[in-house]
Amino acid sequence: MDRNQVDRPSIQGFDHVNRYLDQDHGIIAAKILPGEYYVTTENELITTVLGSCISACIRDKETGIGGMNHFMLPETNATKMKQGSDAMIGNATRYGNYAMEHLINTILSNGGKRKNLEVKVFGGGKIIPTLSDVGERNISFVLDYIDQEGLALLSKDLGDIYPRKVIYFPKTGKVGMKKIQDLHNDTIAQRERQYSRNIKELPVEGDVELF
Repeated sequence: MDRNQVDRPSIQGFDHVNRYLDQDHGIIAAKILPGEYYVTTENELITTVLGSCISACIRDKETGIGGMNHFMLPETNATKMKQGSDAMIGNATRYGNYAMEHLINTILSNGGKRKNLEVKVFGGGKIIPTLSDVGERNISFVLDYIDQEGLALLSKDLGDIYPRKVIYFPKTGKVGMKKIQDLHNDTIAQRERQYSRNIKELPVEGDVELF
């Protein structure tokens, strides 16, 4: 395989994503972390490990152009909520919209058509007790978003208490998913705690690049 196929993603703007040759499948794999997303026009796989976060796997079923995101809504401020302010909730919703629209718009701008989009969603496990019900809020958001946007939801695996490893093949739409029931370390939890801290106060507008 040409080294350039590994070094150069098929779509500009994804040079920061970890890409490598997956020996098991014989194709390029892109591994995304919390806050990242990846779209490809080639026969590649996209993989991630989810805790409380959500990944939406979206593709154009006719062309095979597709991708995956990995996002979490910022935590809301319970004190402000009790005082009647919904500003934090509004910011969280805008963030979720931003995460989904980035993925969808990149697919559309590279030849995909909205009428052909199909979606599969995963994640939202309650693996970090200190993050309260963030997994449930992530689930509610993504299902509401898909419904409001009129997108075709083909399958989902959401909730529970386990992390998930997801492997997505945009060309075919196939997804491999494994629940990680024996977590020997808390790498996933630490990664999501840090991600949650990073996005907690980020404005959606302005020069801040969320992905």
